[in-house]
Amino acid sequence: MDGQQQGERVDSASRIILAAPKILFRTFMDPEIFLAWRVPDGAEGRLARFEPRIGGEYQLALSAPDCEANGVAPQGLTAIAGRFIDMLPDTRVVEKVRYVAEGLEPAIPITLTTLIEPGNGGTKVTLQATGVPPSMDGGTHRDMLAGALRRLSLLTD
Repeated sequence: MDGQQQGERVDSASRIILAAPKILFRTFMDPEIFLAWRVPDGAEGRLARFEPRIGGEYQLALSAPDCEANGVAPQGLTAIAGRFIDMLPDTRVVEKVRYVAEGLEPAIPITLTTLIEPGNGGTKVTLQATGVPPSMDGGTHRDMLAGALRRLSLLTD
């Protein structure tokens, strides 16, 4: 797993979810469930490639009629290219993610870490994005992470 560089931007969100860690980890293995919690509200997603294993890649195309309201790129289309770097069943998933959209810096990969750990009354899930480029609004990005956790909770609680 990559270490955080000093001064590197980190956006994160956490939520207690009533599902067992095993169920939460499985949401990375099924393409339909993965889409259901990873595609922002108001957007539609399509996976062109999905290889849920260490070293495996995915290609996710997003389109949204109301792109300003949900954080999708200004042109209404965002491509997300991801690669699974590390997977520790029921504990952690680490991805390198590139957002391809007008106005963003696609050459800079973001490290997205999903931590799954016992929590008060359920399982604590944390999404932590490291190396987020300055062109990405921090508040909007944190809201998108929190929205993903809300959708994950709705799918698994």
